[in-house]
Amino acid sequence: MMALVTFSLPPESFRTLRPEPRGRAPRPWDVATTIVLLVLLPLLALAASYAGVVLASAARVCGAQACDAGLMNLGFWIAVIAPWVILVVGLVVAIIRLVRHRLAFWVPLVAILSMVAVWFIAAALVGAGLAAS
Repeated sequence: MMALVTFSLPPESFRTLRPEPRGRAPRPWDVATTIVLLVLLPLLALAASYAGVVLASAARVCGAQACDAGLMNLGFWIAVIAPWVILVVGLVVAIIRLVRHRLAFWVPLVAILSMVAVWFIAAALVGAGLAAS
């Protein structure tokens, strides 16, 4: 004869009538602001890269005085390439934050400020290369 086996579970293991916890609701203003800033970010990266190319005109002075061409090249390439790296990083981080329903509007703003700061650092490197004589 077969014995009847029952399994008992503690009451806390059953689902309760409480609703499932909900994630954060998306904020429409944050999504709209982030998208507008992300659309503008490649244009600003292009402008920053162009401003980096303009730094190459500083090399004309090197005919009359001795310059550190390596330092000037480093500053030039940082000014040209860094905005695109910052663009990609800012784009990826902003999209991840939007998908996770976290505030994301500040990410493109930080990317813009980073582009400006990197350009000034690159310009300082080019200037230091000019002054090295």
